[in-house]
Amino acid sequence: MKDSAVLLIDCPDRKGLVARVAGLLYEHSANILHADQHQDHDLGLFFMRVEFALNGSAGAPPFDLDRFRQAFGPLAAELDMRWNLVSNALRPRVALFCSQYMHCMADLLHRWRSCELDCEIPVIVSNHREVEPLAAFYGISFEHIPVTAAMRGEAEARQLALLAEHKIDLVVLARYMQILPPAFVARYPASIINVHHSFLPAFTGARPYHAAHARGVKLIGATSHYVTEVLDDGPIIEQDVARISHRDQVEDLVARGRDLERLVLSRAVRWHLDRRILCYGNKTVVFD
Repeated sequence: MKDSAVLLIDCPDRKGLVARVAGLLYEHSANILHADQHQDHDLGLFFMRVEFALNGSAGAPPFDLDRFRQAFGPLAAELDMRWNLVSNALRPRVALFCSQYMHCMADLLHRWRSCELDCEIPVIVSNHREVEPLAAFYGISFEHIPVTAAMRGEAEARQLALLAEHKIDLVVLARYMQILPPAFVARYPASIINVHHSFLPAFTGARPYHAAHARGVKLIGATSHYVTEVLDDGPIIEQDVARISHRDQVEDLVARGRDLERLVLSRAVRWHLDRRILCYGNKTVVFD
């Protein structure tokens, strides 16, 4: 809902947290549309997502988000909360990166055009040109930035400048087959989503389907996760699997895996755009 806002909270767990948050929203005449919470009992942590309406009831003025933000600050400080409050009217700006495999890119663009993904996509970046016609079809600016060992630093600087120019909030690696450097990752903490073609933490690296076939597994999977400095080790957002048998060859695994890759990546992107994800440690809470 564009006329709503989302409040995300994580903090040390203690009694009365839900009542304190709900009470303050009530004092500001907020109409809560949805609320969910989770406790990590082992670590003593509390997580909460609250979505509430910004349009006032009949005859009432609209909800004053800035006024509530100022009122919530002291409560958050008292309870040692990390928090984020965003209006759903603000559509995140997304950059899509890919290399030569375009199935995830095509799926995301179709879902975006069908209004399943509430965002703006001002630019597509690739180290190859195969995706350029697809970008043109959807009317999105395409940037070809080759990445070679000799020119890697220059390419990364150009990518970061491009993201800054377009005021990008989220980077989606839709089968972008290049490792991002630590400086790049540090610029977008918990804001770079990758899809890996295996059920992590099994079969990391570049050829997981070949490794899965060699191992004789009976399940293959795909994983969407936030990117960190450690390859294929970021907080996992979504995973899915498909059953295979001894009859399946590598080509069969690749074909079936592509469907999984599309699904887990689109779900992860949608949940991020809906502000349903909280990261802590190397894990995520994904609210319903």
